[in-house]
Amino acid sequence: MRTLYLRNVPDEVVQRLETLAERAGLSVSAMAVRELARSTCRAENPALLGDLPDLSVSAEDIVDALHAGRSER
Repeated sequence: MRTLYLRNVPDEVVQRLETLAERAGLSVSAMAVRELARSTCRAENPALLGDLPDLSVSAEDIVDALHAGRSER
């Protein structure tokens, strides 16, 4: 496992991280690692999307279907 040092972290970010860590019963370091792990999962999204089959459905059709479904509620 590697070590990461962060510099120039704004005080308000550190304070929010401390609050989250306290609520979760974790150290600030453990909370930071958990949040970094969650946020870096997005790096794999393009590959995941590229592996999906092309269903020839336009984004406009999807949005229209969403609006239609929501208006039925």
